[in-house]
Amino acid sequence: MMARSFWKGRFLALLDYKTEKFIVAKNKKVGVLYRLIQLSIIGYIIGWVFVNKKGYQETDEAIQSSVITKVKGVAVTNTTESGLMVWGPQDYVIPPQGEAVLFIITGFLETPNQKLGYCAESPKVLGGHCRDDEDCTEGETVVAGNGIMSGRCLRKDENSTGSCEIYAWCPIEKQFKPKGPLLKNAENFTIYIKNFIQFPKFMFSKSNVLETTDDSYLKKCRYDEKLHPYCPIFRLGEITKRAGYNFQDMSTFGGSIGIAIQWNCDLDKGYSKCHPEYHFTRLDISLSNKTIAQGFNFRHTRYFKNAAGEDYRSLYKVYGVRFNIMVHGKAGKFSIVPTAINVASGLALMGAGAFFCDMVLLHLMKKSDSYRQRKFEALNVKQEAEDSSVEDNKAVEY
Repeated sequence: MMARSFWKGRFLALLDYKTEKFIVAKNKKVGVLYRLIQLSIIGYIIGWVFVNKKGYQETDEAIQSSVITKVKGVAVTNTTESGLMVWGPQDYVIPPQGEAVLFIITGFLETPNQKLGYCAESPKVLGGHCRDDEDCTEGETVVAGNGIMSGRCLRKDENSTGSCEIYAWCPIEKQFKPKGPLLKNAENFTIYIKNFIQFPKFMFSKSNVLETTDDSYLKKCRYDEKLHPYCPIFRLGEITKRAGYNFQDMSTFGGSIGIAIQWNCDLDKGYSKCHPEYHFTRLDISLSNKTIAQGFNFRHTRYFKNAAGEDYRSLYKVYGVRFNIMVHGKAGKFSIVPTAINVASGLALMGAGAFFCDMVLLHLMKKSDSYRQRKFEALNVKQEAEDSSVEDNKAVEY
């Protein structure tokens, strides 16, 4: 019988509703502190989480992008080695097919009519220095040099340091620095940057080119943040200026410019409110401006045969500006899931204010003992059981 009553009581206890016991502490200092904490949390949730960070939106940062470039402009050079030359985009843009990374030649040093044969290694190559033939091991390549050693040391006189004879493309490349850019009007060249982006989560896509039926628009417009934000045609001199540098200063020894296209799209505001933003940075130079690796250049060759069928080549050390086009973006759209999560997180933070104020009342106030006695009740289970038994007996006697 008692066992049945015990399990019945346990079962009925599951249906009880339990609520917290609240104590009203008449303390104005703690009350003001509690309200300040609440206001701070509410301000954080509304101002930072929802307004600034748009915590009510679901976001997509997996942007899919395609970049196509096209450069236009013509330049003329007249050098001793090459004579009078006309340069078009096919000549000074590498690679010419219009990629997101491209190099535009602004100057060059030419070593024309090289032919395979024997000649002296360049005196600027340390691995090619010698004093006698033993320093030039036949068949070995010169470290950081231009060819294979023949075993001979070529010296001007007995007291001087010579250079090893090598089998290479002779004559060896000319060793001197450019005095200025050869394609002097390169800063007036224009680069057309066509960018298509898509956010797959929201099935949203857009281009940085103005949607218009006017075929002449791209022929006459130039990028302007306010007047023509959807005309992605930039003058090279303007790009380097926006990066904080002068194009003529860069074009002598070359450089590298990063063009970042940023798409931050709030899709709740509609298709027309999603705009590209352009940022320009020089990448080949440190913030301290102290580096020996400043500039950008590389070498390439053009091969040909003479009337006798012999192979010749012209070696070009080209200087210019390398452009890296990078696309980043994030799109956001209202969703009930992140909204509910952030609201719940905010409500949980509200409880932190009550916890902090409890710590103040329990440990930092003069009457903390009194508050502790009212907040925490010590329950003597054995005594409670005895009192309950007495009450039951009285009920039976009655």
